[in-house]
Amino acid sequence: MTAPLIDRVAGSNFGYQHLPLERCFDDLAGLGRTAVELWGIAPHAHVPWLDDAAARSIRAAAAARGLQVVCFTPEQVAYPVNLASPDPRLRAESLAMFRRAAELAIELGSDLLFLTSGRGGEDEPRASGWSRAVDGLGEVTGYAAELGLTCVLEPLQRVESNLVTTAADARRMLDDVAAPNLGVVLDTVAAAVAGDTVEDYFSLFGEHVRHVHLIDGAPAGHLAWGDGELSLAEIVAALENHGYAGHATVELFGDGRYAQDPRSALERSLAAIERAGTTAAGPAPGHRAPASRPT
Repeated sequence: MTAPLIDRVAGSNFGYQHLPLERCFDDLAGLGRTAVELWGIAPHAHVPWLDDAAARSIRAAAAARGLQVVCFTPEQVAYPVNLASPDPRLRAESLAMFRRAAELAIELGSDLLFLTSGRGGEDEPRASGWSRAVDGLGEVTGYAAELGLTCVLEPLQRVESNLVTTAADARRMLDDVAAPNLGVVLDTVAAAVAGDTVEDYFSLFGEHVRHVHLIDGAPAGHLAWGDGELSLAEIVAALENHGYAGHATVELFGDGRYAQDPRSALERSLAAIERAGTTAAGPAPGHRAPASRPT
């Protein structure tokens, strides 16, 4: 039997960019989390600087607090990392970074490596950037497969990419890459901005929805639940109806309104997700709803 969604909500260091990683792990453990999605950025886990021993130290620090790294997410939206770059040197160095990230994911004990399509030039045919993305993702997923690692692809918002920005784009990219170890990420904000729904994702991908970023937005943003306008109850109900059994990360960013106190924002979000899950589950077996009062 699949554990309730609240038990599969992963914490992350997305909101802790300006705080020590140990502070993040302490907070996640204090909030009852057992899983963490690790963002591969400085100062916590900068891929170009992180050696195997340091990665194993992060894994041990997490384990000491009852946490497991379930997804490794190297930085890949900010310049200069771009596996679809029209600049040959930038693209080559980006691909090397992702290969190294795959190795680090193994040292961290993660089952998943998080990927995006990169971005083509804004003044070139979209097909050119698309072709480079297909080749790049094929190279990275092929190397990850040799290591026994599963990869997941997240559609981005249009301000972040001009390639995979919708569920339909992601379906086409998975088909073009044709890697058996490549699944998709359902990001609730990216989906809302693109006009996609949870139902769309499961219709297109089924069991290949392998990771979720469960975050509020208006419709964009990386907001704590209750600070945006998305319907958490509908999202949680749809995930439950489709039997989603993977992890869902609350993706709060540390450069914005939550940087000074990320724990309280996560705590509010966890409480909202738990309430939504209880509603989606309906009455417990044997429970009888109280009779309505006469009017």
